[in-house]
Amino acid sequence: MTVAELNNYIKEKLEGDLFLNNIWLKGEISNFKFHYSGHMYFTLKDAQATIKCVMFRSRCSNLKFLPENGMGVVARGRVGVYERDGQYQLYIEEMQPDGIGTLYIAFQQLKEKLEKEGLFNQELKKKIPRLPKRVAVVTSPTGAAVRDIITVLHRRCPHIEILLIPVAVQGENAPPEIARAIEMVNAYGQADVIIVGRGGGSLEELWAFNTEIVARSIFASSIPVVSAVGHETDFTIADFVADLRAPTPSAAAELVAPNYLELVQRFAELQERLVLGINFYLQKNRNRLEVCMKSRAMSRPMDLIQSLVQKLDYTVVRLEQAMRGFHREKGNRFRVACAGLNNLNPLATLERGYAVCRDKVTGSPKTTISQFRVGETVEIILRDGLVDCTVERTEEGNS
Repeated sequence: MTVAELNNYIKEKLEGDLFLNNIWLKGEISNFKFHYSGHMYFTLKDAQATIKCVMFRSRCSNLKFLPENGMGVVARGRVGVYERDGQYQLYIEEMQPDGIGTLYIAFQQLKEKLEKEGLFNQELKKKIPRLPKRVAVVTSPTGAAVRDIITVLHRRCPHIEILLIPVAVQGENAPPEIARAIEMVNAYGQADVIIVGRGGGSLEELWAFNTEIVARSIFASSIPVVSAVGHETDFTIADFVADLRAPTPSAAAELVAPNYLELVQRFAELQERLVLGINFYLQKNRNRLEVCMKSRAMSRPMDLIQSLVQKLDYTVVRLEQAMRGFHREKGNRFRVACAGLNNLNPLATLERGYAVCRDKVTGSPKTTISQFRVGETVEIILRDGLVDCTVERTEEGNS
């Protein structure tokens, strides 16, 4: 076995281990090097051991902090082998400063779980109403966030009714209170949209909005929910589940409430366009009416009627001529047909001096000499009657 084959064998063994393919590791950064290629190379160490680490450029772009020597971090990645040096190392996928590591892992695990269940699907997001009449605000009644939301809502649209549901937004009681408040608003059924949020704070202070109970209550809400948690850089589970994420509480109010003055201006523009449209329509049809009134049909209607009467007279004359021609043609054809039929009439033959001889009993015509017997009585039909005759002699041949 060669060295390369051995390293490759060990690599396959490590990469085949499910545990080593996705592990969380906590340690202190040392020997940090940010390569010009964009990759990061460093060592994670604790009091007893060290491990080489690499974080490739595509993953480094997702970091929200700059690592440095001596910094404690929690990193997730897979253990693999760099075959050239025969060195195993941690290939890091994501990394957070230590200290929030436990919460961050919990955040990631819940996020992955809910995402697999479909709670983040964009297709399930409800549309935020364009002109809400009543907005429910689920937040602390004493924080700056509620003042910002109310101020912006009143400034942008004074006619919007605000339904404030006071809840704790941090601490142990916050998650069930927030979830219950969302359920109450849905049971009440009089709000068009719900704003759920609070002002900025640490990850621990915002944690209520990273809990499963709050996420599921937002998802179950039949009323659209806007999340407004912390500052623009803060992302919580509630943001992913909500129908719309606002970067701040003030922004949530901006997104929910239409600008009243803009609506008034827009209404005025539409009203002006409507009036112009109606006037144009009326003027257009008034012009058409004037043209119609000046037409001959409207100014001298009898001329049109007389013209039509004259046209009707001509039509009647042509119709009568056509009917006479039709009858004349049909009469001629009838007479020709009658003449043809008359030629075929046996009575016409009798008129010319011929007679028909037939059996007196059966009435069938006798046309050959063989049909006659001496002493037999036959009928002779003439033009104007018939004669009974007795056969005295028969003789074949021309008479």
